[in-house]
Amino acid sequence: MVSGSGFCDLGFAKLDMDRKKRRGFPEVIYCPGKTNDQIKKIARQFIKDRQDLLLTKLDKNVFKGIKQGIPRLKYNPVAKLGYLILQPKVIKKGLVLVISAGTSDIPVAEEAAVTLEVMSNRVIRLYDVGVAGVHRLLSSMNIIKKANAIVVVAGMEGALASVVSGLTSAPVVAVPTSSGYGASFSGLSALLTMLNSCSPGVAVVNIDNGFGAGYFASIVNR
Repeated sequence: MVSGSGFCDLGFAKLDMDRKKRRGFPEVIYCPGKTNDQIKKIARQFIKDRQDLLLTKLDKNVFKGIKQGIPRLKYNPVAKLGYLILQPKVIKKGLVLVISAGTSDIPVAEEAAVTLEVMSNRVIRLYDVGVAGVHRLLSSMNIIKKANAIVVVAGMEGALASVVSGLTSAPVVAVPTSSGYGASFSGLSALLTMLNSCSPGVAVVNIDNGFGAGYFASIVNR
């Protein structure tokens, strides 16, 4: 049932039906830890209320199971995102650039990019341009200068966010990833580098949190 307080109580979950009014996009479904049946029931309630769906960290096999009950649901296997857009979208004029340091960082970068696209942002991807070959990044300065916001995804030592921030006036959302060898501590090294950036204008989200970076960059672009 839908509460007068703006949420729907399903017993196992209380859905925030008013989040779109407050934040500009409906509540997002984080899938790990939920059963297929729970995900279906949550998704169907949002569909019933004519709200767009975004399902994060969605395993491919789980997607196949819930798609049987929600046939219009789409899936990006790289980003591990499921989505269903019910309302017609008007793409924003502002550009958001999503940059990855390496190919291994692309899954997290795609999570950010697809999140941005589902939220009606104009997105350009710039992948595998890390500091080990910084000329790859510098060759795209014309695109970097046009961006309203930039998401930088990097593992290893995570230096790319500082480099990009030093080249642009746009705010940078830095995403550390868990890619890297032992001393990277599954992304902790990159996280600390980004938090200690000497370039102003860098905001940092949690390790592998491409969704959070895309969401924040969308707010900036809006």
